[in-house]
Amino acid sequence: MDTIVDWQQRVGNQRDWVWRGWQTRYTYIRPALNNRKTTPLILLHGFGASIGHWRQNLEVLGEHHTVYALDMLGWGASEKAPVNYSVHLWAEQIYDFWKTFICQPVVLVGNSLGSLVCLAVAAAHPEMVQGVVMMSLPDPSLEQEAIPPILRPVVMGIKNLVASPLLLKPLFQFLRRPNVVRRWASIAYANPEAITDELVEILVGPSGDRGSARAFTALLKATIGINFSPSVKTVLPTLQIPMLLIWGQKDRFIPPALATQFANFNEKLELLNLENVGHCPHDECPDVVNKAILDWIKSVNSEQ
Repeated sequence: MDTIVDWQQRVGNQRDWVWRGWQTRYTYIRPALNNRKTTPLILLHGFGASIGHWRQNLEVLGEHHTVYALDMLGWGASEKAPVNYSVHLWAEQIYDFWKTFICQPVVLVGNSLGSLVCLAVAAAHPEMVQGVVMMSLPDPSLEQEAIPPILRPVVMGIKNLVASPLLLKPLFQFLRRPNVVRRWASIAYANPEAITDELVEILVGPSGDRGSARAFTALLKATIGINFSPSVKTVLPTLQIPMLLIWGQKDRFIPPALATQFANFNEKLELLNLENVGHCPHDECPDVVNKAILDWIKSVNSEQ
């Protein structure tokens, strides 16, 4: 219990906000000297994570900027709603949150799935986004393109079979075990010392919420869908805002080689490769990432 209290004390002022009838969780931190001229930040977590995954970033970034973090619908302490999940749905959640609480241009910061949502928000609602920081950016459309057209129906059939509730519900009960979560984290993180009891508690905790098994099934089925997310290589070249892409060179979930490929799609995208870092740079080397984000925002603002 002490571990849970400890991380919750480090993530700011948590509040609940009802969005489209669903309870969602967010938090915020404002600088001690509230300077309204600074750019607000919105932090968006990755697949299976939550506000707690930013516990090593919120306070540091909040010394200089007003910082918000959200549990996207279906994750963390937000409601495990019975809906058709997609990157578009989460992008609309973020946009409505911005209209409700902020109403000035922000910098979006995302990890993995959260970075894909950042990209979608920036493309759909350019008036709200001053810049984007993305870490370990996935592109599900690349997987589809890599499969020969003749085999795509077969692959989709296999995915739909695997995504059957009859298989996913027992799978959920297995995956939510702390020892299994710890093993998963050992793949995501290059540094074993970063896999703490606190991290495991943050990742396991939401799985005990009402409706979590149903939401897990819906989320897994959604991620295999063709229309789950936009294509990075299609959206990225259209953006006219400054972007920072951070990638751990020991990312085992998404090939680090994609970073250079994505950087070639848009001259406004700056690439920062981190050695000996895995899929979650903000949590594995927070000091480096926090400084990189703050320095990048400062340099972008000085150029405007």
